[in-house]
Amino acid sequence: MNNLHMNRQPTFTSGEIGDGIVVRKSTNQYVVKQADQTFDCTLSPKLKHLESSNRRADLIALGDRVKIVSSPTNNSLIVEILPRRNKLSRRSAVPMPGAVPYEQLIAANIDQVVPVFAAASPAPKWGLLDRYLALAEAEELESLIVITKLDLATQNNGEVDMDFQTIIEEYRCIGYSVLLTSAMNGLGIVELRNQLRGKTSVMLGKSGVGKSALLNAVQPGLGLRTGAVSTVTGKGKHTTTHLEMFELLFGGNLVDTPGVREFGLWDVDGQDIAYLYKEFRPYLGRCRFGSGCHHQHEPNCSVQEAVNQGHITARRYLSYLNLRHELEME
Repeated sequence: MNNLHMNRQPTFTSGEIGDGIVVRKSTNQYVVKQADQTFDCTLSPKLKHLESSNRRADLIALGDRVKIVSSPTNNSLIVEILPRRNKLSRRSAVPMPGAVPYEQLIAANIDQVVPVFAAASPAPKWGLLDRYLALAEAEELESLIVITKLDLATQNNGEVDMDFQTIIEEYRCIGYSVLLTSAMNGLGIVELRNQLRGKTSVMLGKSGVGKSALLNAVQPGLGLRTGAVSTVTGKGKHTTTHLEMFELLFGGNLVDTPGVREFGLWDVDGQDIAYLYKEFRPYLGRCRFGSGCHHQHEPNCSVQEAVNQGHITARRYLSYLNLRHELEME
């Protein structure tokens, strides 16, 4: 049984206001945790009106601190969303030409983003990792890169493939924490547990990278519970049965985002992208054209010079150009 959702009825009197944290959401329904109790909630009429006029954007995210009012009926009412420390959101898919994208909230009041990629089967898509990292940088959130299935990346001599190892070291040199794990032999599991302890973490990663096995190794049964949160995705659609925040027995909370095939950046334009690449920052503003430089064809560009001198890798530079081009085409 999920210890975050015990389906208890409120014990305070009707009409009383209390604070809580949103730990589960589905269409028009929320579960709010207050101390050791949970409450089934809906939005107050005022918040419903605000949501309907907000370009279909989610109004409430997992992790939001809210005020609720007890109700004599089955559901309590969420009457106020308290100020957030931060939030993590994505740009919605666009189902047809001319459709307007909107913000899809993932979580709020979080401590770190945990992108998860397999070392092999499937091969890691480093450009997608760069997108996740840029998303975290835009919200000034810490990132912990987790690589699963390391046992599949070793060669016959037991050494990790050199190209793979080189890219991992690139991220570490930039300043990112990278944790190599294997659910098969237990590599990195204790370290991952320590990195998750006491924090609210959002795990990002596509299906097939080994998240369920990894989470089961971190906490028995956790992978099965997160896997029950079914998400059906495809280009132009995103239908979620429910989203849930899971409590870690050793301390902390985890939000998984299963099966997301597309991950567009929200409220970020092309001019902002360079700053979201951490290693670019020492060179920004030093170009001939200052903050107006695209760092592509302009003369006397400090970023291009840094690439030529090896201070910025060619792979990350191309990743930046691709992401900037994509945003400018949207």
